[in-house]
Amino acid sequence: MANRLPSTVPRAYRDFALVVPAFDEAPNVPPLIREVRAAFEAHGLAGEVILVDDGSSDRTGELAESEGRGWDRLTVLRHRINKGKTEALLTAAAATDKKYLVLFDADLQHLPDEIPRFLDKLEEGWDIVTGKKVGAYDKRAVSSVYNALSRRIFDVPVTDLNSMKAFRAEILEEVRLRHDWHRFFVVMAHKAGFTATEIEIALHPRRAGEAKYSRRSRIVGGVLDLAAVWFRLRFSRKPMTAFGVPGTILVGSGVLVGAAAFYARFVLGQGFRPLLYLVVLLVTVGTLCFVAGFLAEMIASVHDELEALRKSVRTVAGRDRSSRRDG
Repeated sequence: MANRLPSTVPRAYRDFALVVPAFDEAPNVPPLIREVRAAFEAHGLAGEVILVDDGSSDRTGELAESEGRGWDRLTVLRHRINKGKTEALLTAAAATDKKYLVLFDADLQHLPDEIPRFLDKLEEGWDIVTGKKVGAYDKRAVSSVYNALSRRIFDVPVTDLNSMKAFRAEILEEVRLRHDWHRFFVVMAHKAGFTATEIEIALHPRRAGEAKYSRRSRIVGGVLDLAAVWFRLRFSRKPMTAFGVPGTILVGSGVLVGAAAFYARFVLGQGFRPLLYLVVLLVTVGTLCFVAGFLAEMIASVHDELEALRKSVRTVAGRDRSSRRDG
């Protein structure tokens, strides 16, 4: 059993889980566990450490267990295959009942000594605390453009969306993340009404291994995901707005072109067959937009009903847990 901490220790220092996604990070894992453990002891932290071995092929999980042997705050979870950082976060969140989660990379580009600063901010009442990287790094240009674009599109109150962060675990019950959407976690949470702030944190060079998110193909994927998140946040509640407006414009354009073709053919005596093809195209595509809008509205209605049912089930489960504690 871990030593009991004095009651003067802030609640956040006890009621949190450090989530560490790790994929092929064998060279970094031993120093990671040592430094996290030292930070816990130095700052009086009494939370959990959940390292998720995300389908590694280099004994990442085994090394973490070996280095953390005898330290009961460490839990190592495993994915059979590499699923991604988002899935690792969700796996860890499902394995703990702590109030706060701190997302921490295994490459030690941020130091574990930063953890108390994030927890202190959460204790002030913020729902999300993100880190603003200070220091040189290879992807600064791409990251700056991405962050600036995200702030412009989504109007979030932080300047760095992809860094170390801490947040209330309950947010993951409200914000449904898909693959690789950890990058938009702050955006989606802020849109759902949660508060966010940021603190500056030093960025250190990677000590060993290779960066997992440096491939250029991720830029294209990131842009497409950005568009998907924008569409979801803007039109998920009223999808007919997204499809109905262009449908109306297309059908209206088809009617106008048809009227012009009719006038040219029967008044001016100048038939032009491509105009008829254009009319058919505009009206057909416009009608398809309306059909897509109706289908999207039906899907949105079903989604809302499922969300309401899920919240109801979660509320009942929470009451059951509370009654068991009281009993």
